Amino acid sequence: MSLATFQDLLDAAHRQPEPQRLLLVFAKVELPENASTEQHQRFARGEGGTISPSLCVDKAPAEIANFNTLVAESAHTGQDWDIVFVGGLSGHGGIAPSSDEAAQPLRFMVNAINNGQVAQFAAFDRSGEVLQFG
Repeated sequence: MSLATFQDLLDAAHRQPEPQRLLLVFAKVELPENASTEQHQRFARGEGGTISPSLCVDKAPAEIANFNTLVAESAHTGQDWDIVFVGGLSGHGGIAPSSDEAAQPLRFMVNAINNGQVAQFAAFDRSGEVLQFG
């Protein structure tokens, strides 16, 4: 499935045969401690840096009206972020996963991001555009 925007992801979640729960990890991109001159230059061009999860939440697709609403909601937390990573958790027998069922997969997702394993998740910048990691 090809995604161009966050709305594409929401639309796809609504079309799934089983109800979904979206796992969202908001992360900050920062320079590592003791960054070299080259790292500073790359970071200034929007390249490199470290990704640090700062906030995570799970939501049913119906709980997210659109990306702008999600951004506004995240502002109430006081946590700054640059990227939101999204994973999905599928329900069974027409029943969506609960927040309790999403807790462990959400922890695994945070751990994966901390370990630099981000390619398996959809990623969006603050404007809702898809990010690609090479």
